[in-house]
Amino acid sequence: MARKKEKVETGYVLFDVEYEDGTRSSNRRAPKALLGGLDGDEPARRAIEDQDKEIASQSGQPPRKIKKMSRVKK
Repeated sequence: MARKKEKVETGYVLFDVEYEDGTRSSNRRAPKALLGGLDGDEPARRAIEDQDKEIASQSGQPPRKIKKMSRVKK
């Protein structure tokens, strides 16, 4: 009997992000592979925070703190 290959989640989930300073960012991407466990969307928050830290270090600005995130509805 042949083995079934496990499905590998590819692609991204989009999030709208609202920051504590009142700014918003739409369609921020987080890999689908991070999501779906017991942590819910928390891994996506960490991924987006890491992206923000990278952007902030390149621009010389302090990173913004995320107030809330919501998935983009298709």
